[in-house]
Amino acid sequence: MNSPFELSKEEMQSYGYKIVDIIVNHFTNEENKKPVTKASREEMDSIFLSEAPEKGTSADEVLDFVTNNVLPNSNISSHPKSFSFVPGPSNFISAMADSLATGFNIFSGGWIVSPAAAELEIVTLNWLLKMFNFPVAEGGGIFTSGGSMANLTALVTARRVKCGEDFSNAVIYLSDQAHSSNIKAITVLGFKKDQVKILPTDLEFKFSINKLKNEIAKDKLEGKKPFCIIASAGTTNTGTVDPLDTLADICEKENLWFHIDGAYGAAAILSKKGSRTLRGIERADSLTVDPHKWFFQPYEIGCLLVKDSSWLSGTFSEKPEYLRDIEGNESEINFYDYGIQLTRRFRALKFYMSIKTFGLEAFKKAITYNIDLADKTEEILRKSTDWEIVSPATLAIINFRYNPLDKNLSEKELDTLNQEISTRVVDSKEAFLVTTILQNQVVIRMCLINPRTTLKHIQDTLKECDDFAKEILLEWKK
Repeated sequence: MNSPFELSKEEMQSYGYKIVDIIVNHFTNEENKKPVTKASREEMDSIFLSEAPEKGTSADEVLDFVTNNVLPNSNISSHPKSFSFVPGPSNFISAMADSLATGFNIFSGGWIVSPAAAELEIVTLNWLLKMFNFPVAEGGGIFTSGGSMANLTALVTARRVKCGEDFSNAVIYLSDQAHSSNIKAITVLGFKKDQVKILPTDLEFKFSINKLKNEIAKDKLEGKKPFCIIASAGTTNTGTVDPLDTLADICEKENLWFHIDGAYGAAAILSKKGSRTLRGIERADSLTVDPHKWFFQPYEIGCLLVKDSSWLSGTFSEKPEYLRDIEGNESEINFYDYGIQLTRRFRALKFYMSIKTFGLEAFKKAITYNIDLADKTEEILRKSTDWEIVSPATLAIINFRYNPLDKNLSEKELDTLNQEISTRVVDSKEAFLVTTILQNQVVIRMCLINPRTTLKHIQDTLKECDDFAKEILLEWKK
């Protein structure tokens, strides 16, 4: 019986060309589109909600429906005026690489299924190990779906290496600026609340060393087992980098696992300024990096690097009978032995093809440009009588709020004003600019990791913010 899913060669070519044209049009015209879309559940239900059809529809008709309804109802995270959360400034080569990996449906779990996929993951991981001055011979890693899975993989490994089978008395330490994915990972691993110490940061939003030392000493006196510190190399809120060298010293002295969550900021190692800020990152036992952030890759590709690859295989390797025929020699890595997933997509291909196509120099230039752009934005804001810097430009993130010198506004009024400015900017769909909370204040946050973002994009957005602020203040007078 013929497969019901077959198309003719001509049909596949025509369909494929249409999709490529749609993607190319997106890359070349995205700046002319609005970065924000808004829709209610009711509106989405009215478009999409239906029963699964018994009979099919023409492929072109389904594609047209998706083009007209799905794509326009998704924010453009790669838009130059998408400033919120951590934008996703992808690149065309990597997008096409993902199409190849998916089109050929390459399984990237075991060597025997695709030695090329495994080899490219080894090669690209070695590139990253060298970037962060991790040992290539002993070190290793794995590509994951994102930073959340990389952090979970790291903490599972740390728990096994440091605690063995019994972690009932183990304690883990992180700051109140650590990414929420770490809390999720800790929860998944079954740690109780009293085993997790979330410590307040200092005035610069960095790990408070004195508080950490006090907490470790207290826990040891109570007979507990400190086993891991999670540091941040670029917090999501402020881009702040914890004092990595000092934390590494504490971990060495206390025999603790040192995990650095560099999902956001680790890529800044490719710039001179970022490299200085990240001093000490090479001392981590494990390091999370997110290529789908500041390495300009499409979602999903996160990464975990470790100093000793045997830590991963010793934690995750299982030998069920049905896999016995695909075990190679030790140099032929089966990446399902290095992490949680057995079935894995070929994530390394897009990273490999983009680095080979553009060269590291292009990535260094883009990251340096982003950091400089945030510094210039800070200069503009500091010259204004209306804007106040709450957290200065750090690894391309800056936090500020509208606080005019000629107005005597209360903290509550300032919080309301800045929240409303953000709401109106997003409602205008001209820019994606949202708030966060720092020092109990509502502040506006800009993340500037898109190499297509220009100073004019930022100036235009700040002008829109100014206009909305004045409009709101006039409304309050009435």
